[in-house]
Parts: sequence; C-alpha cells; structure tokens
Amino acid sequence: MKSEQAYHAAKEQHHSPGSSAWTEGVRAGLPIAVGYIPIAIAFGLLAKSSGLPNYISVLMSLLIFAGASQFVGANLLALGTAYGEILLTTFILNLRHFLMTASLSQRLRQTTSGWRALLAFGITDETFTVAALRKERKLEKGFLLGLNLTAFASWNAGTWVGVFLATGLPPSLQASMGIALYAMFIGLLIPSVRSSRAVFVVALAAVSVHSMLHWLPWFDGLSTGWSIIIATIMAAALGAVVFPEEKREEAHT
Repeated sequence: MKSEQAYHAAKEQHHSPGSSAWTEGVRAGLPIAVGYIPIAIAFGLLAKSSGLPNYISVLMSLLIFAGASQFVGANLLALGTAYGEILLTTFILNLRHFLMTASLSQRLRQTTSGWRALLAFGITDETFTVAALRKERKLEKGFLLGLNLTAFASWNAGTWVGVFLATGLPPSLQASMGIALYAMFIGLLIPSVRSSRAVFVVALAAVSVHSMLHWLPWFDGLSTGWSIIIATIMAAALGAVVFPEEKREEAHT
C-alpha cells in the first residue's frame, strides 16, 4: 500500500511538466474557445451598434476580459451612464472572481506572485470550472496558462470579427444587435432558474427591485447605473439570507 501511494505521489509530482502541461491546458481550453467565439462576435456587434469606437471595443476584450461586464459596460456607455457607476457595477458583477482565484491558488504549485497575478487575470467562469474539476491535487502553472490563453485568444478573435463584421451591416441591423445583451443573459439564466429555486427567487427579486426603481415616481432622479447596482446588491443579500443552507450544500458537492 505504501509503495503504491509513493508511486502515485511521484507520478503526480512529475505530472505534465513544462510543455506537456501547456499542451494539456490548450486542449482543455478548446471547447471553451468554441463557445466563446460566437458570444464575442455578438459583443463586437453590440459595441459597434452602441456607437463605441473600434479601439475601445478591442481594448475592453484585451484589458477587461469579462463577458458579462463587457456587455453591461457597453450598454451603460451607450446610455451615457457616469463612469463611476459603470466601474462600480462591473466591480460588483466580478466580485465572484476573488473567490474563484483564491480557490485555485490553493491548488497551484509553488510559484511567484507575478505568475499568480497573470493567471488570475485569465480566470473566467468557464476556465475556473475546467481547472477546478481536474483530478490532480496540484495544478501546474503551464496548464492554467495554456487554458487561459486559449480562452483569451478566442474571445479577442471573436471581438475583432464582430467589430469589423458590423461595419458591413446596414444601420438598421446594427441597431438590432442591442438585443444580444438580453438574449445572452436570458440564455444563461433560464437553465439555472429551471434547476435552482434560489436562482429563481434571486432573479425575480432583482427584476422586481429594478422595476420598482424605474417606475415609481420617487426614484425619477436615479440613473440606470445606480438602479442596476442597488437591484444587484439587494437581490444578492436576499439570496444569502433566505438560502444559506442551499449554498453550503452546493459548496460541499
């Protein structure tokens, strides 16, 4: 038994060094890349239809690399929302990344803080899921780098295609791409709502609060950005209070 354990420990210690780990990461990231490209194209089309300059759209994918935040940011910029509100909204949307990167850092082999920062930048919901489900106790930085770069490259390539594809579309069709934002979120929301009562209640609460802030005359002076921020915080707080047991169960599965 001890010799078998020693064998598996030695095998894990030398698992996928260097280019082998990189190749595994790229291979694991290919399904993510296939899914990212059409969504990134939709973002490029939406950004163009919103009147954003091409370089802004491209820089958003290069420097932000967060799909939901980019869609929301482009929409808020088109509405003329104040920059501070956009920053706060996207910060709240991306708070989950603190938890995801902290979780993966516990499984990453000893490496420098610079490498950790670089790898943290490339973590998304999809790359985190792939990395978190790996069977190895320790993850190689080469694997995460290959995984993240594959997703990053596909997202940016899709953005470029969307931005420059939009230049050849008629203005009426460009304007209609604004619905891509809502279609994306509905597509993400419906499967979760069907499988989780907590998600349904939180989503319904967010819609209700935002509708109240929009339609009630007492909140006429409240901007769209602050309405989204308030609705997000209140709905998340309600979910944390009403469904603490469900969250604990999900955390242990």
